[in-house]
Amino acid sequence: MGNILPWFQERIKHWIKSATPDLIPGIFSDITRSRADLVVENALLCQQLIMLNRQIRRPQLSNRDRFLLVFLSHFTKFWKQALHIVQPDPLLRWHLELFHLYWKRKSQGKPKISTETSALIQKMAKENLLWGAERIRGEWLKLGIEGSKRSIQRYMPKEREEHSSSQTWATFLKNQRATSGHVTL
Repeated sequence: MGNILPWFQERIKHWIKSATPDLIPGIFSDITRSRADLVVENALLCQQLIMLNRQIRRPQLSNRDRFLLVFLSHFTKFWKQALHIVQPDPLLRWHLELFHLYWKRKSQGKPKISTETSALIQKMAKENLLWGAERIRGEWLKLGIEGSKRSIQRYMPKEREEHSSSQTWATFLKNQRATSGHVTL
């Protein structure tokens, strides 16, 4: 019993030791922070304690734990100081994975354009060679059809044949130079 009491006292001193080496600079750094930063930091620390209390040896993080750590770290700029059982690199990797998962699911929910609409885009682009996606979209709006410029671009023919009667700017300028008189001042 005599050996256990000093060991227990050492463990308590270790547990309540401040994160910063000196108490005064730690207090000043906490005073300069906003209340929201301190609340989020406490939430991050509590979440890590919950994860540690759940396991005996090495903490096994669930997807919920990862999500909560990423979510809470988003609300404070002092998130690196509040992490003790997780390094910043895995947290950044989890954030990137959540970002990819979010946009993957969001992009799958878009309705596809029907075959009739796709055929209408291709027909309008073929019959009106000078029209681009924005002009076709304007005509759609006149007809009461909703669609984005990007959707129209996606379904427009890739190779559009050149209009035979149109001339290039270089040809136009060459013709104008030949027919107009040169004026020098």
